[in-house]
Amino acid sequence: MATREELTLKIQDEKRSRNLTWKQIAEGIGPGSPILYTAALLGQMTLTKTEAENAARLLGLTEIEATMLTEPPLRGSLPTLPPTDPLIYRFHELVQTYGTTWKALIEEEFGDGIMSAIDFDMQIEREPNPKGDRVKINMSGKFLSYKRY
Repeated sequence: MATREELTLKIQDEKRSRNLTWKQIAEGIGPGSPILYTAALLGQMTLTKTEAENAARLLGLTEIEATMLTEPPLRGSLPTLPPTDPLIYRFHELVQTYGTTWKALIEEEFGDGIMSAIDFDMQIEREPNPKGDRVKINMSGKFLSYKRY
């Protein structure tokens, strides 16, 4: 039986060999978020049974592999901190630079709490710009106040 990491590698190989984009794969899985579907196929989220069956048909996965896509994963995909991949490092750099600012502004607006990464939405878009296209990321998470006890 394959591990979840081996399944991720198989999915990436199938994507490559079938000349598919993550967006095309997401469209074949269902009407949900392409970000969630991509995260699930990369081992960080779960799919419903129907979504997993659709992914299996599209990518030539076995029934057991489809079932693995429905099981809660061990989240946290970065092998090193700080991350060494330049694109991922930029997100780390953003948190290092603006993290305390985001925290101060969120707490000023909402109070003492956090933004949920569970009750969470995200969209990624290309934003045309004469100086060079921009990456636009919109994140929206439910505010969760710290409980007093």
